[in-house]
Amino acid sequence: METANNDIVNKADKTEGDVNVSQLRDNWISENIDEKTKELLELDAKYFLHQSLSTPCMNVLESCEGSYITDMQGRKYLDFHGNNVHQVGYKHPKVIEAVKEQLDKLPFSPRRYTNEPAIQLAKKLTELTDGRLNKALFAPAGTLAVGMALKLARIVTGRFKTISWWDSFHGASLDSISVGGESLFISNIGPLLPGAIHVPPPSEYRNFLGNDQTSGMDSLEYIEYVFKHEPDIAAFIAEPIRYTTAIIPSKEYWQGLRSLCDKYGALLILDEIPTCLGRTGYMFAHEYSGITPDILCIGKGLGGGVIPMAGILTKEEYDVAGNIALGHYTHEKNPVGAAASLATIKIIEEENILEKVKTLGEWSLHEFKCLQAKRNIIGDVRGIGLLMGVELVKDRATKEPANEEAEKILYKSLSKGLSFKISGGNVLTLMPPLTITQKEMQKAISIIDECICEL
Repeated sequence: METANNDIVNKADKTEGDVNVSQLRDNWISENIDEKTKELLELDAKYFLHQSLSTPCMNVLESCEGSYITDMQGRKYLDFHGNNVHQVGYKHPKVIEAVKEQLDKLPFSPRRYTNEPAIQLAKKLTELTDGRLNKALFAPAGTLAVGMALKLARIVTGRFKTISWWDSFHGASLDSISVGGESLFISNIGPLLPGAIHVPPPSEYRNFLGNDQTSGMDSLEYIEYVFKHEPDIAAFIAEPIRYTTAIIPSKEYWQGLRSLCDKYGALLILDEIPTCLGRTGYMFAHEYSGITPDILCIGKGLGGGVIPMAGILTKEEYDVAGNIALGHYTHEKNPVGAAASLATIKIIEEENILEKVKTLGEWSLHEFKCLQAKRNIIGDVRGIGLLMGVELVKDRATKEPANEEAEKILYKSLSKGLSFKISGGNVLTLMPPLTITQKEMQKAISIIDECICEL
């Protein structure tokens, strides 16, 4: 078994983020976890299938509230990861109250029946858009929302091929990893969906096309070349913002891509499952770009960090699949999930979350840029709202990724009470609850600076 475990560690793809087979993680567990917690971790590892990023786990949580998660040893961590479900913070009393109230009324709605919370949620979401995305369909997971969007695009266009970015993430099912571009999810799987074409992602910091032109706009020429040579493109699917590495394409890029999709008859699917509902300072992440997608995928934070909720919003003209089942999921019109979602949206509106995110986000980005000026290991700082990426490099001139240093900073930060995600191997991805205070944000920035200095 020891040899097998060593093989897994050696083969682990650490370029995507912090994996769960790492000597640094083993060291952290040895130094920080007590015997009772270790017993539970061993049981967890015994009964759950092992998979990278997930099981085996590194700690056991006991509670969560506001901006914090708390482990069994009573240690609190500011959570700047949260799997992007904690837009309104953990255990928001208004979300919990709405869920409890709905559980007492109608906990489940079987097929052939609808319910008022689901109807009200669909109505509310379409009202929050610019008026062109006025049809909704729900599902119990973001991956499933992506699948529904892909199927609808095929039906609308009569085509089957897709274009998407390398290094993107759209879910973990077979169809969603086909259009996704992270090697951690597609390696050694075998044949994926036919016609899933990938192109380099736009980035102003790293030009993946290897020339001196602006990567974002230059990649549009590459995309048009693909359109010209692949006549069966049903859709271009992308994240409005590459959330794990905080890559933010320019408005000009999105307007150009919108024009290309229109020119070649393809639908534009925007996947903002992790970034919708205020993360960027906009209710929907794509609003900063000035364009409207044909299909919008939403999820994660939609359920208030309590109930799994996701879905798609699309144009009424694309309501043409009444003769097949696009989704047909058991919990499609989950009344409890819909109640949690309605409460979440109400909190965002009533507590003026969007304006707070813009203000605190600008302040935080400025603080990180000040940190960048002092610490040579920080090659780039980028962000919008409360979605920020701090990219670490060994050398600013060569931009060689500082993967090992990033992982060390992660575990040092955990020891000081801050949890976040590493993406792309060297990007500290920081996504706090949108209810976070400036004092808590300052604490997080100070911890990261302390950990960089300790290197």
